[in-house]
Amino acid sequence: AIDGTISRLDGVILFCGAVLYTIFAIKQGRQEGAAVEKEYADEFGRRSSSWPLQLLAIVAGLIMLVFGARWLVGGAVELAKLLNLSELVIGLTIVAAGTSLPEVATSVIASIRGERDIAVGNVVGSCLFNILAVLALTGIVSPDGITVAPPALAFDIPVLLAASLACAPIFFTGHYIARWEGVVFLLYYAAYTAYLILNAQEHDALRLLSVVMLEFVIPITVLTMVVAYARYASETRKSQPGGADTGTQT
Repeated sequence: AIDGTISRLDGVILFCGAVLYTIFAIKQGRQEGAAVEKEYADEFGRRSSSWPLQLLAIVAGLIMLVFGARWLVGGAVELAKLLNLSELVIGLTIVAAGTSLPEVATSVIASIRGERDIAVGNVVGSCLFNILAVLALTGIVSPDGITVAPPALAFDIPVLLAASLACAPIFFTGHYIARWEGVVFLLYYAAYTAYLILNAQEHDALRLLSVVMLEFVIPITVLTMVVAYARYASETRKSQPGGADTGTQT
């Protein structure tokens, strides 16, 4: 996107990435151990629902999903236009949130039912699909490619990269997303949305929000994540054979 356009060639490259990732994921899934296969058999083997009924439920859900998303996004866009927000802001906030609501519902339900792998996989897989497939196909079918707005290059895409990197220490620390970590990410999204709206309206509070985020909130969050990851790495090192708690030198 640095050159300001997602061209057809860019789209082809991204789509090839989606195909390669899908092949890799399928191969990884087929290499699961016997313990994982037994877990699936114990979990789903006792359920006697017929597959035609489940297939019908999936199709009905997808149909309702399409109509619901269309109505939600259409109404939200009209509301945003009444507030004199730009198309970029509309896409980054209301449209993005509206199209992601099904993912939120799916992950919440999966987490409540204890299917946490589905909850995490749904989110990560959706993000990968949006970038490697949706963006790619749009660039391929567009005659002149997709123009990337300068504000997106200057602010929104770097924020996207930073948010992705921030997920790494959270995932690594015990392979567990704590409730306080979820709250932190939710508050950051609220701050990001507030920044977009204030910036679009050139509000006086924008400078105060920027100062608070850059000089206080972000440094504290980074420090907290670094400390959490360092503690996890230290505990992991000690628990390994030959670690500090065993007194064995390696």
